[in-house]
Amino acid sequence: MINIVGLTPDLMGEHTPRLNDLVNDGFMATMSDVFPAVTCTAQVTMLTGKLPRDHGIVGNGWYFRDLAEVMLWRQSNQLVQAEQVWDTLRRGNPEFSCAQLFWWFNMYANVDYSVTPRPIYPADGRKLPGLYSSPADLQEKLQVRLGDFPLFNFWGPASDVRSSRWIAEAAREVFRAHRPCLQFVYLPHLDYNLQRLGPRHPDIGADVAAIDAVAGELIEYLRGEGAAIMVVSEYGIETAAGHVNINQHLREHGYLTVRETLGWELLDAGASRAFAVADHQAAHVYVRESADLRKVTRLLKQIPGIERVLGNEEKAAWGLDHARSGELVVVAEPAYWFTYYYWLDEAKAPDFAHTVDIHRKPGYDPVELFLDPDLPWPRAKIAWRVLQKKLGMRMLMDVIPLQPQLVKGTHGRHAATPMQGPVLISSNRALAREHLPMQDVKGLICQHWT
Repeated sequence: MINIVGLTPDLMGEHTPRLNDLVNDGFMATMSDVFPAVTCTAQVTMLTGKLPRDHGIVGNGWYFRDLAEVMLWRQSNQLVQAEQVWDTLRRGNPEFSCAQLFWWFNMYANVDYSVTPRPIYPADGRKLPGLYSSPADLQEKLQVRLGDFPLFNFWGPASDVRSSRWIAEAAREVFRAHRPCLQFVYLPHLDYNLQRLGPRHPDIGADVAAIDAVAGELIEYLRGEGAAIMVVSEYGIETAAGHVNINQHLREHGYLTVRETLGWELLDAGASRAFAVADHQAAHVYVRESADLRKVTRLLKQIPGIERVLGNEEKAAWGLDHARSGELVVVAEPAYWFTYYYWLDEAKAPDFAHTVDIHRKPGYDPVELFLDPDLPWPRAKIAWRVLQKKLGMRMLMDVIPLQPQLVKGTHGRHAATPMQGPVLISSNRALAREHLPMQDVKGLICQHWT
C-alpha cells in the first residue's frame, strides 16, 4: 500500500504513465476525504476504518489538556484508540506479518517491521538526522545499504524527491529481505511544491512525473515479486489565496495569554481563556470556560476567511465529537488557511518561529517550506550555520520567514469535487468500485485476503 501524498484524479494523465499502467491493469476510484483532511487523521482513518470520533486522531496535533501543552506530530501508536488493520488481519492468520515505512504513529505499533524519522537532539542544541526502527538494527542496515536518510529533504526548504526516493528504496529492501504479507509505504514528494507553488503552477507536472517514476519503479519490482498493489492519497491540495491569523484575533479580544521570556512571547495555553491549534484549513479552538463559548463563537464567525464554526452538534455531524477536539472547530473558507501566529509585534516572535521546528510551534507552519526571501545571501547563511554545527558550536538555523502569503497551496477542508480529492488505485480488479469513503480502505485491504 503506497501513499502518494497529494495525488488526485486531476493530476493523473500525461505525467503519470507508470500509475496509468496500474489503473489499466486494475482500477481507479475517487475517494471521499475525512475532516480534517490532514495527514495524521487521514492515515489513521484508512488504517482503522473509523472516523476521528472513534480513533481519536483529530488532527496532526491537539491540546493535551492534562499537560496544558499543544503537541503536534507525536509518534506513539498508543495514541490511536481503534483497532488497526494489522491487528484485524492477524486475528485470522497468526502467520500474518506487516511492515510500516514512514506512515505516522509508527513507533511501538504492533507490526513486525517499522521505520520512521526520529531526529537526534544532543544536549548542545544540535539537530541531527536519525531514524527509529523496529527491529532496532533495521534502520542501521538500511542506512549502510542506502546511505543516510535525507532528513532535511523530508521537510523544510530543501524538501524534494530525494526523501521519497530513499523511502521507496528502503521499501524494496524490506520487502526483499522479509516479504511481509502487508507493507505500507509513504511517499511525500508531491506535498511540497503543491504547497509552495499551488496545484495550478506549470512546474507541478514535473513533480508529478518525478513521483510517478519513483513509485513506478517500486511498483514494477513488487509486482514482479507477485505482490498486489494499492495506491492511496490523503487529500487534495487547493490554491491558497489568503490566510487567517486566528490566534491574533483571539489575543486582541483578551482570550489568548502569552508570557514573555528573553524578550520573546510564548503562548501560555493553560492560562488562556481561548486559543486555536491551527492545522491547515482547520483549527481546534479550546475554550476554558463554558461561559465564554457563545462570545468566542460570535467572534470567530465575524473573522474574514472563516466559513463556519462547529459546536457540539456540528462536531458530531462531522465525526469530530471526541474529547481531544476543541470545544469549537473552525473551518476556513475556500482558499484560506490558518496560521499559528499569536504575537502582535513580530519583534517578539519566539526564536523558533524563524526555524524548522514542528514540535515547538503550537500549530502547523507551511512557511517552513521557504527560505526567507529577505535574506541577502541565504545559502551563505545556511553554509555558515552548518559549519558552526560541524565545529560543535551552538547555532540557530534561523532562515524561515514570517510571510504566510508565500504559501500557494493548502488543504484540510473537504475537497470541492471528487476529482480534486484523494484517490485509490489498485491492481486487484476484484475490489473495483468507482467511489468510496476513506474509512472503507481498511475493509478493502481485508477483502484482499478473503
